[in-house]
Amino acid sequence: MKRLLHATVFGLLLAAALPAAAVSYLWEVSSLTNKVYLFGTVHAGMSSWYPLDHEIEHAFDNSPVLVVEADITNADAIEKSTRAMTYTPPANLRTHIPAEDYARFRRLLDKYRIPEEAVVNMKPFMASSLLVFGEWSRLGYSPAMGVDGYLLQKAREKGKRIEELEGVDTQIALMDSLDNDETLSLFRGTLDALESGLTAEQVNGLVHAWQDGDPNALLDVARRYNDKVPGAAAFEEKFIWSRHPAMVAKISDMLEKTRERHFIAVGALHLAGPRGLVELLRRKGYVVKQL
Repeated sequence: MKRLLHATVFGLLLAAALPAAAVSYLWEVSSLTNKVYLFGTVHAGMSSWYPLDHEIEHAFDNSPVLVVEADITNADAIEKSTRAMTYTPPANLRTHIPAEDYARFRRLLDKYRIPEEAVVNMKPFMASSLLVFGEWSRLGYSPAMGVDGYLLQKAREKGKRIEELEGVDTQIALMDSLDNDETLSLFRGTLDALESGLTAEQVNGLVHAWQDGDPNALLDVARRYNDKVPGAAAFEEKFIWSRHPAMVAKISDMLEKTRERHFIAVGALHLAGPRGLVELLRRKGYVVKQL
């Protein structure tokens, strides 16, 4: 009995001393007839991230279809998005934003070395997003090295079919659904977060959670941001969680109506928490496991 007790205690101590098995921000979802992969992405990155972890590259290589939210490398889609997110002169950002907010915006342009003439015709959502990417770049992450772009380029090189969960039209309609008060609140909140250092905290927290394969940590990062930035929680509701029923329906079709393996890449927050795609698919009865 003592020997058994000693062995048990030793085993518990050894397990506590060993690092937890590494996981990726990747899930396998299985139906009775098919399986797909769900992978959370980060929209800016570093060259040192590539190639991705073996599990991710292996799942990608074994999937003939890449599915993304919208194909950001499609030239027609990019042009359409740019037209929707810019003003027609003589209207511009200055005519739609209070002077004090524009002055704060202008100071941040200087910080990130972004020419004013390059952004003055942008609508508030796009202009503030450009500032956020300026912060990503300041921290060493390049939008040109985003995970979505890497996967799309590799899919084309390998001749994989590329499908969209939503497409640019759907995403433009979502951005256009913001009313003037929501737009101004989001713009001011973004300025507040950039000026206070909260955006840098969010970026670093998001990247670390993604690298650790930890959706709960990523959800905590989002909650901390929402608690400090007015309007951020409402924005997250509209731009993340409200989109999931339609996404789940399309993923279910991939699992039930085809035998093709799909590698589905969406922003990492879409897979986190009880309202994330991982849990929603699990509740529909699919077998879900993190790889």
